[in-house]
Amino acid sequence: MIKEREIDQVFSELRSICRGVKQDYFGLLYLEHTYGISRDKAVNQVAFGGNDYGIDGFHFDELRHNLYLFQFKYSNAYGQFKGSLQRLIDDGMDLIFDAPNHDDKQSQVLIQLRSCLQENRALIDQICIKFVFLGDPADARKSQSIDALREKLEDKKYLVDRFFAGRDVPLVVEFLSDSGRVGSVSVPRHTSVFKIPMEDLVTLDGPEGQELHVGLIRLCDLLKMQDELKYRFFDRNIRYDLGEAEAVNRAIAKSLRQIVIEKNEDPRVFAFNHNGITLFAEQLEWEDGICSITAPRILNGAQTVGTASRFISDNKDNPRLKEGKEIFERICVICRVLTKASNFFVTQVTINNNRQNPVEPWNLHANDLIQLELLDKFIEDTGIYYERQENAFAQFSADDLEDYGIKAESKKILMLKLTQTFILTDGNISRLSEIRKVFEEDRLYEQVFRRTRLTADTRHIILCYKIQFLLRKLSNDILNLGQNKYSFIHRSRNLLLALLCQGLLNDDDLEDLAEQYGTNMVVPVAYKEYLSRLATNRVRQLLARLLEEAEYKQRAQEGNFSFLRSDAAFERCMEFAHEKWRWVHRKLSGASVKPGGKVRA
Repeated sequence: MIKEREIDQVFSELRSICRGVKQDYFGLLYLEHTYGISRDKAVNQVAFGGNDYGIDGFHFDELRHNLYLFQFKYSNAYGQFKGSLQRLIDDGMDLIFDAPNHDDKQSQVLIQLRSCLQENRALIDQICIKFVFLGDPADARKSQSIDALREKLEDKKYLVDRFFAGRDVPLVVEFLSDSGRVGSVSVPRHTSVFKIPMEDLVTLDGPEGQELHVGLIRLCDLLKMQDELKYRFFDRNIRYDLGEAEAVNRAIAKSLRQIVIEKNEDPRVFAFNHNGITLFAEQLEWEDGICSITAPRILNGAQTVGTASRFISDNKDNPRLKEGKEIFERICVICRVLTKASNFFVTQVTINNNRQNPVEPWNLHANDLIQLELLDKFIEDTGIYYERQENAFAQFSADDLEDYGIKAESKKILMLKLTQTFILTDGNISRLSEIRKVFEEDRLYEQVFRRTRLTADTRHIILCYKIQFLLRKLSNDILNLGQNKYSFIHRSRNLLLALLCQGLLNDDDLEDLAEQYGTNMVVPVAYKEYLSRLATNRVRQLLARLLEEAEYKQRAQEGNFSFLRSDAAFERCMEFAHEKWRWVHRKLSGASVKPGGKVRA
């Protein structure tokens, strides 16, 4: 294990020559210690300063015939690799294996690496990309956001294949500590290439080099992709198969039955009645009616693929399915395949392709990095699953849950309800009436899902999140203290929830409450009783005093309680709470504010 004093020493000795920052020298020492490389050689194999495109260093092991590419972080936090992974996906792999001269400002280490590749092209038998840091690699392997980025990186394997001109050189991606500890043994990744018939393919060039290929694809070929890629086929989509509950899915299943089982409809009609699907692929090559599609991902059409798969499974014992196999293989849909596009462009295409279907705007943000990072946060801190993709939790087997460290018995956290929790703890009561805009306007979305959410105490988020499920009971508890006086209480749902969250977050016993009730989705009797006391002893007083204000009293007497849905009402109640119990506005964003007043019976 490399000591910090060693880094300080070599930084002092070489910074006038190599430049860069102190952390760059961690990689230098790692190459020296791990592979016995001389310093004179190592300094030419490590990046100092910027323009690294996700690669901090490299080494070719002549004995093992392995080429190692490195990204180094002198930190316990594997999350720091996210930016490096994205740079490697967006530009690095292309610059290394395909287009080395596309950036005049590339670092010296990339030039050296390219020279090493050319010189040893015939000797290299495996490419190993290693992310080296001080933490536990097992944690990195469980991260959903890291896993998603790793898979996107592995999908660049086709560039390796192209460079080695048809020779199969495996690509391995792994995370390890500087002590040599590895999270798990990585399986060498081979490129998923599907050769399928697609006649009369039409190609449209995009404004920034993107390509859109349009043709007809057989439904059976889409099922082959799903069978081989499994859940990875859907990882770019906004949701999984929603089952027979959806009218569209029932209509697709009915059509398949009429075509294949009952044989009273021509299979060609299916394409006429279907809107088509959209795929993203790393590469598409077409020759003589055969398409080679590399690493396909479905952007729109998950319901079609899921319904077709379920149709085959449901009829596996039906002799008519076997008889209708040839008919099923003739069923096609219009297919658009997007290639040569950036991650941002693919996301926009996914969103816009799904607008035509009954999809809620929050579903369209399922694959945003912040959503993946929130998923990681909840799993790592509490073992609770955050369902960013609609119906995703139902797809996990018991083994999957165990592998990801998810509590199998736990209820899931829903994106929309989490959004409401964030909005209300921010004090933006009025925003809930237009919650769709949060997901339709970038400014609002980035405000609600700001990155400081990732530093908030996860237990506090869960404590506030669970209050939503008790609001009717808590409202009735207040109502029982005065049917006439508090007859308005059910109209103040959002304000009540916002004030309950603030009362909770300002409690002197918050740490104890977090330990007892903030690590799972269970709502025990003791927590219900605590919230009931908070509602009846404190929040009730705030609401009663609000309605005594001259500004609101007249409106209440007229039966106009719309002010209860305003930010101003929340702010006024917080002023009362500060006067009486020294409450301060606490937000679920990692900010540290001293709590005040304990809730007593």
